[in-house]
Amino acid sequence: MVVQVQSLRYTPAGIPAVNLVLEHESQVVEMDTPRQVKLQLRAVAFGAQAEVLSRQGLDAVCEFHGFMTNQRNGKGVVFHIQDFSKT
Repeated sequence: MVVQVQSLRYTPAGIPAVNLVLEHESQVVEMDTPRQVKLQLRAVAFGAQAEVLSRQGLDAVCEFHGFMTNQRNGKGVVFHIQDFSKT
């Protein structure tokens, strides 16, 4: 789910980019015990995906595909969105 979307910006090369915060919530079984999993994750999208996501309303439920990497400052991770679809 999208819980925060910043304003659309452009890289020095003129590529559209948007920073987001995504939230995941589910239940898994660990050692025969149900466990609630909830986390927020910083994300970024570029190009056409950035343009579409910048117009998404909050609480939009989507399935995201991409990869995770370190942030530029080395503190934490960021999920790079390469594709998504509404669910």
